[in-house]
Amino acid sequence: MTRRAQLDPALSTRVVATRTLVYERPGDAADDRPDHVRAASGLAMQGSRLIVIQDDASFLAEVTTTGVSAVKLPRGLHGRRRFEVSLGNKLDKLDLESCVAIDDELWAFGSGSLPIRDKICIVRDAIPRVRDAAPLFDRIRDLLGGAVNIEGAARVREELWLFHRGNTGPDDLGPAVIRFALPAMRTWLAAEGAMPAILSIEGYDLGEIDGVRLGFTDAICEGDSRVFYLATAERTPNAIDDGVIVGSQLGVITAGSVRAATLASPEGTPVKAEGIALDPKRPTHAWVALDCDDPDQPALLYDVELVGPWR
Repeated sequence: MTRRAQLDPALSTRVVATRTLVYERPGDAADDRPDHVRAASGLAMQGSRLIVIQDDASFLAEVTTTGVSAVKLPRGLHGRRRFEVSLGNKLDKLDLESCVAIDDELWAFGSGSLPIRDKICIVRDAIPRVRDAAPLFDRIRDLLGGAVNIEGAARVREELWLFHRGNTGPDDLGPAVIRFALPAMRTWLAAEGAMPAILSIEGYDLGEIDGVRLGFTDAICEGDSRVFYLATAERTPNAIDDGVIVGSQLGVITAGSVRAATLASPEGTPVKAEGIALDPKRPTHAWVALDCDDPDQPALLYDVELVGPWR
């Protein structure tokens, strides 16, 4: 069974503020860190801090009301922490595309779009540990019947939901949610148990924009079962090459419906919405991270007001 999203005219989004994500300290050549957050690909609230992951730079960004600081992740091949076409190492990156705060840990998931990206990075007390998750990604591929591109992660009660974008090529059946038991995943990531079983895989039809299929780019659960998600339509033949962004949507999944609204810049132009977190102090607001697909441009953080009956 495939769940289908519907644009709901009663729902809308309004960008009330934009923040450019530049680090408090200048770039550090020894750490291979640029001056700014680059391809922001996922968000998570951890206490009072907003954590940003990046798919082409091995740093977490911690965002507070007063500034943006960096947490180093392990270096990649040849000691690099930056990965881009101009350096000739774009395919060497872990491609961390989604993250979720689980108690006092942050779990960041590689996309799985290449073997080197079959990784999960667990961060606790600013100390990162990278777990080889190839067997788990292989199992997801088997059940999807093809390639995988994980771009969202959310804790839903005592389950972990991973969100497959559905943009790996013409044979991709489309967006999907893969469900695991959270205790089993926690035990496995601690290297203390068997690989967690997949509880189910559910397909989604999120619609399209200008003939380009929308695919999941992030998600967050509110309460016991309401899941907010981002979806983007990108004109690209696969999950590795960047393409033209034709639009994004913000949606909400409940037991009875999947509803969505357009998400665009304040000027009304298309954006690549890659990360979402709900503001715990303002129930009608969400933080949304934008990826500019340009390593020389800082990622943006939108303060988005959710207008209408989202709940």
